[in-house]
Parts: sequence; structure tokens; C-alpha cells
Amino acid sequence: MAFFGKRGRKGGHESAAIDAGPAAGVDAEARSQSAEGFTQSDPRVVEIFGLGNSGVSEIVTLDTAYSVPAIWAANVFLADTMASLPMKVYQKNKDGTRGVANDHPVLDLLNHAANDETDAFEHRRGFWLDFFGPGRGLSFIEGGRGAPSNLWPIEPARCRVTRNLGRRRYHYNDYGRAVIYDAPDVIDLSFMPTADRLGSRSPIFAHAPTIGLALAVKKYGAKFFDNGGVPPFVIEGPMTTPGGVARSSEQLSAAVVNAARNGDLGIALPAGHKITAIGIDPEKMQMVDVQRFLIEDIARIYGIPPVFLQDLTHGTFTNTEQQDLFLVKHSISRHANAFEKQANLKLFGRGNREFYVEHDLDGLMRGDLVSRADALAKMINSGQLTPNETRTINNRPSLPGGERLLVQGAMVPADSMAAAVAPGADGDTDKGSEND
Repeated sequence: MAFFGKRGRKGGHESAAIDAGPAAGVDAEARSQSAEGFTQSDPRVVEIFGLGNSGVSEIVTLDTAYSVPAIWAANVFLADTMASLPMKVYQKNKDGTRGVANDHPVLDLLNHAANDETDAFEHRRGFWLDFFGPGRGLSFIEGGRGAPSNLWPIEPARCRVTRNLGRRRYHYNDYGRAVIYDAPDVIDLSFMPTADRLGSRSPIFAHAPTIGLALAVKKYGAKFFDNGGVPPFVIEGPMTTPGGVARSSEQLSAAVVNAARNGDLGIALPAGHKITAIGIDPEKMQMVDVQRFLIEDIARIYGIPPVFLQDLTHGTFTNTEQQDLFLVKHSISRHANAFEKQANLKLFGRGNREFYVEHDLDGLMRGDLVSRADALAKMINSGQLTPNETRTINNRPSLPGGERLLVQGAMVPADSMAAAVAPGADGDTDKGSEND
């Protein structure tokens, strides 16, 4: 760590990621510097991300992207889910076993309070919102490895990453005060790193054409219904002068809009005039189908099943439960694993082999009560878990004598069973012979 200053105010998520989606041929230093002063609401931000010629008619920024319900739902759902996962600190014993280190200071930072101003959930949620939005989550570790005292958020848009003598440095503009962080003091997680490993690609800006299409569809739908469901039209009639054409157009347009808004069934046209629609209504342009396809596309971007974006078009009772498993196995677990690797390296150091952190995913895998109870009973009967361990999983207090592993008493070795049922081993066998 080179410098550190406690934040006078917490930064939100008002800017796009600096290093996401660079234009080809621009080095990291120039790319980072060129983004300074731009915010997410600035239309020029698309140029920073190399999207100036993408063909998207709608300007895509974080603010406009979050106005798409599927983007909003994906970011909120993933960020809240990742932030709400409990984290445990484990300690490896010399005999190879492991135990929970409940008194380790890192556990308090990750589950209780990240600093004096922010609880752990709020800090981790902000981290993951930056990760799934701008494409990069950053946290500064105050106190260094081994004895961290606080975790502080770093806004990606205010941070410039450089490499000096092979080492990464984080240049942070702390609201006018320049701060430099060394890489070991920063938890840095990129949604997708660039080739130089200094930048990060944002899932939003990397898919600006798709999000731009969603914005265009939403904009068209809003205009259509704001106009009372009346598509654009052409007025035909015996109009000769430019002034007469303009007046007729304005008056008939106003009459059509007012009729639609007032619920009138018709309007009066001058003799010899008629109206011909030239727009395409939403049903003919399959706007609903386009919106549904865009939800599936956004689900692909974030690697989550569409059911978690509230799209049950293809959902059934059976496959919805399977999508639950898919979410944990292929989406949540990979992000959790990436964060754990960063946290273990930065919080405990490269040479640490004693302590490590893990997310507790059991809560996401609980399922229904009957299946859960049956699974826990089988694990107790097979000697995999103690009764108290299963009670802890269900958030119930431990009981005396519940720390011992149990197995079914009726189970005996196979060779003992063979000897017990051999001919002549009991009286019944002899009686059977006498009767014969």
C-alpha cells in the first residue's frame, strides 16, 4: 500500500467501468486516461468502450441499460444472491482435518461489518453490482494481509490500473485526492479480463447491440401506447398549397390522437380525404416475441436460466427445479469460487496454507422439506454427519451427545452373514432335513 485515505463519502455506481471494452490498438495507459471525466450518463461513453460504430441507434449507458427490466432483474438478483451467501473461515489442522475458525477477524469483515460505515452485506452487494454492471469489482484492504481491519469500496470508473516493472498499481481518484494502491491490497475481480490483464470487459457494454435493441423495442412500445395505439398514417386528399397541407396534417393528427385518448369511436374527415396507416402495429412486428427473445439473450449474457428473470414461457414444474440446480452449479459457484481465490490470496497471503474462506452454498440447495429431511437422515445413518452437524444446517442448537458419528447397528460384514446362514448352523435346517 502506498497511500490510503478514508472516504469522506461513499461512492455509488454512477459511472461505467474505465477499462471495459477498449478500442483496438489503444494501450492501457491511454485507454484509462481517456475515460477520465466521463460518467455513465454521458453519451460519449460508448466511444470509450469501442462501441461508437456498433450500429446501435439507442445510446447504451448503465442508466439506460438498467431501465431494461431483464438487465435490472439479472443484476439485482445476482448481486443480492452473492452478497447474501454466508462465508466461513476454515483452519487446516496438522492431521489434514479442518475446522471453522469462528474467532478469525476476516470472518467479521465478510459477514458482519466491512468497516465502521458499511455492513458486510451492503459492501459485498456493491462489489457484485460493480462486477455484473461495469464489469469489475474492487475492494481496498486496510491493514494488509494477515491482520485486515477494514474493507473499503473502490469505484471502477475512478480507478486506473497500470503496470510498473511487472507489478500492477491501482491509481484511484478519491474525489480529487490521488491515491495509489498496490495489487496485494486490492481484491480485484473482473467479469472478463482484457488481453493485457489490466482492463475488464463489461457484460453490458460488450453486448450494447442487444441492449440497444431492447431499448428500441421499449421506446417504440411506449410511443405506440402513448399515441393511443394509433400507428403513423398518411393523409390523402385534394390539398394544393403547402400551407393547406400542413394545417390539414396538424388538425387531423390532433383529432386522431384526441379521439384515441377520449375513447371516441370515430372522427370526421373533410370531403375527399382519407387516412392510410403506414406504421406496423406491435402484433404484426411480433414485438412481444422480440421482447421474450431478448430476455433469453440477456439470460445468456449472465449465464442464468430465464426463469430467474421471471420468464416462465418454457418453465414447467420439473425443469424449473432443475434450473435451480443449474444456477448453483454453473453460475453462482463459479463466481463464488473466483471471489474465494482472490480473498484467500489478498487476505491471507500467497504463502498461507492454514486459513481459507469459502461460501456456504447449502442454503441455495435446500429444496423441499421432505427431500431435505430424508437426505439429512441418510447422512446421519451412513456416518457422514453427526446429529449436531445436521441441526446446525437447520439453524437449531446442538444437543449433548450429538457430536458422535452414528451407523446402522444392523449392518454386519458380508462374510459373517454367510457363516450365519450356512447349512447346519441352526435347528431349522436340521428339522427341515428330518421332515424330508
